[in-house]
Amino acid sequence: MDGPFTRGAWGMRTNVLRRGQGHDSNRVGYIELFFDLVFVFAVTQLSHSLITHPDLTTLAHTLILAAAVWYMWIDTTWVTNWLDPERLPVRALLITMMLFGLVMSGAIPEAFGPKALLFAVTFVTIQVGRSLFTVYALARHWPVNAVNFARITIWLAVSGIFWIAGALVGDDRLQLALWALAVVIDYCGPRAMFRVPVLGATDPATWTVRGEHMAERVGLFMIITLGESIIITGSAFAELELTPVTVAAFLAAFASTVLMWLLYFDRAEGRATAFFAGSERTGMIAQTGYTYVPLLMVLGIVGTAVADELVLLHPTGHDDVGHADPWTAGLICGAAAIFLIGNVLFRRATGRAWSRPHLAGVAALAVLYAAHAVLAPLAINWISNAVLLGVICWDLAGTGEPAGSAPEPASDR
Repeated sequence: MDGPFTRGAWGMRTNVLRRGQGHDSNRVGYIELFFDLVFVFAVTQLSHSLITHPDLTTLAHTLILAAAVWYMWIDTTWVTNWLDPERLPVRALLITMMLFGLVMSGAIPEAFGPKALLFAVTFVTIQVGRSLFTVYALARHWPVNAVNFARITIWLAVSGIFWIAGALVGDDRLQLALWALAVVIDYCGPRAMFRVPVLGATDPATWTVRGEHMAERVGLFMIITLGESIIITGSAFAELELTPVTVAAFLAAFASTVLMWLLYFDRAEGRATAFFAGSERTGMIAQTGYTYVPLLMVLGIVGTAVADELVLLHPTGHDDVGHADPWTAGLICGAAAIFLIGNVLFRRATGRAWSRPHLAGVAALAVLYAAHAVLAPLAINWISNAVLLGVICWDLAGTGEPAGSAPEPASDR
């Protein structure tokens, strides 16, 4: 149902759609990389909030805010998968979003406090504004997708009501409930095909995406998040006295970052991109494998970065008690488990079977957490790394593929 867009009488006259096929048309532009700089700051803010206030309430806040930041970024990735970021109107959109995104990121530490309205207003403005721009940009040149973004705009406007309302209520618990509901609405939209009255639901065939471009964009966000882990580790280590224990904690933190990089980029990303690019149903693969699932891996990396700093600061436990407290142990084991779960779901969404090594790794991490009362945080960190390394080795032995190999492009036909 295209409605008024079928007449081609409304919309942007300039065609700003990506054109052509092949590497040049799929490549990530410098303006997209420039846009990502805002999210380096956003991830930093998320990590530092949890480091500064290590409690379950802040963890809940962080999960809500991380879900919002990721959704804003991946929505923009979908848009630039179809619109050419090298065209002036699209470039202007990205730079404007950068400005609002920088303000939004600056509000993250006090988003559940005096800057709640600032965060909500900038977030909703970015989301709805970008979607309206896309409707206008597509109306003449791709009417069916313009209707799709009209539906998306309605969903974003509805969730925006709850973002704004949560910022205005003045009660932390009610704000958390309203913002959690807003996140649920945002994340249910794609799965519901953005169904709305009159306009109906989006046909999945509309979501024909450039697989190589989207895969590279998601990979770059993973690099951003891993980079934040490196920054946290380096900054904390630089302020500590140089002792054998702090060096061991520093090496454990570095090892965890390397192992997560290997799990995604060496053991999953190459095969996934080949499957994605060769598929006939790129839209649904993009929705599951590159929109929903990566959030788990991002949360795992952020949680690991926070846990690494806590281990650097208290390698033998708070007050040198010799064992880990439940919070630190939970972050170490939980973040690694979430990353493994995200990794196995990503592999499954991109054409591979359920991975027994990854699932066994999650079980091993649960056992490790159960033993936290007799293990120091540093020991737990190293054992957690050993679990991740074991998953990699088992996975490598099971597939018989050399490290870093990528298969020929596959098809899901």
